[in-house]
Amino acid sequence: MNDMKISTKNILNELANNYPDQTSFRKNIIENTGKSMGYTGKDYNPLMQKENRVKIGTYDLSALLQPVETNVIDISPKAKMQSIVNEEKSFAKADPTFVPWGAFGDIVKMVKSEMFYPVYVSGLSGNGKTFMVEQACSKLNREFIRVQINPETDEDDLLGGFRLINGETVFSKGPVLKAMENGAILLLDEIDRATNKIMCLQGILEGKPVLVKKTGETITPKAGFNVIATANTKGKGSEDGRFTAASIIDEAFLERFTVAIDQKFPSPSIETKILNNHMTKFGADDTDFVEKLVTWADIIRKTFYDEGVDEVISTRRLCHIAQTYSIFNNRAKAIDLCIARFDEDTKSAFLDLYSKVDAGVEEIEATEAVAPTHEEIFGED
Repeated sequence: MNDMKISTKNILNELANNYPDQTSFRKNIIENTGKSMGYTGKDYNPLMQKENRVKIGTYDLSALLQPVETNVIDISPKAKMQSIVNEEKSFAKADPTFVPWGAFGDIVKMVKSEMFYPVYVSGLSGNGKTFMVEQACSKLNREFIRVQINPETDEDDLLGGFRLINGETVFSKGPVLKAMENGAILLLDEIDRATNKIMCLQGILEGKPVLVKKTGETITPKAGFNVIATANTKGKGSEDGRFTAASIIDEAFLERFTVAIDQKFPSPSIETKILNNHMTKFGADDTDFVEKLVTWADIIRKTFYDEGVDEVISTRRLCHIAQTYSIFNNRAKAIDLCIARFDEDTKSAFLDLYSKVDAGVEEIEATEAVAPTHEEIFGED
């Protein structure tokens, strides 16, 4: 063992870490392990000597595995073993449009405690989940690192990978390791869009140190580190097909979240404050329009929950309408432009509903549809 090259020792260590109950290995396992670390045959072939062969294609490495050396620094020719990380810290800015509501107070308490307390926040798109976590961190001046999850997100994106810098290949730490080392709040946004590639986070969700296989370095989470995940579903897939990219998350993975929060849309009174703040931000002032928008959205949501319509107006979309209104100063046009992605029947029904809300009609439903004309919305050319 003492005469063995460092690179060969590293491959041996990797085999021991990946297969702790195994001492005999197939040739392809040894080769693939070495190649995954950036090594070549000259590095892993010494493990496949004739004296180690127990049968064709299988090698007993028990003599070499006693004892297994750990924390070997020069793990691969790919890396000079200088791990680099962006030292610049990220802090969320306070947003003057934000209005505390729902689980905001609970999130603040969890973040303030500096306990490791993984939280899973679910709710329909556009109801302020991410914004709420961001503003909780801003209030407490806590470092906030957001990772946007998608079906392609993998271990390299999360923990880090090799990068070519100044002609040398070095290991660049990813956002998860950075958050652990800095004691930051890590937000895994839209985690239900992930695949099983995120299972590399399972140990991290237990608050344990993580061994970075590519470097041999062990990262221990600093006090204050926590993980908050947001999702449109509860990790069981999208039952109604609204979120086609939503995946079914492994139950063992979900079980590691201490707390689950189901976020609803804000109440009409809170939403009125939010929209008035946005109107002020964009230089508009129309409290009557705000009140009618909130009433309109509330009717649509109630109809949506009763399965009367397939679409819903989110708080985010109401804020988009407020911004558009500040540009065109035309209520119907602002709404029309901001719901144009809906199918024609839904769009017509929603426009007609708003016209009735605007006119003060009582006892109306979102399913009634008589669309206003193009001229009524946009005016004559």
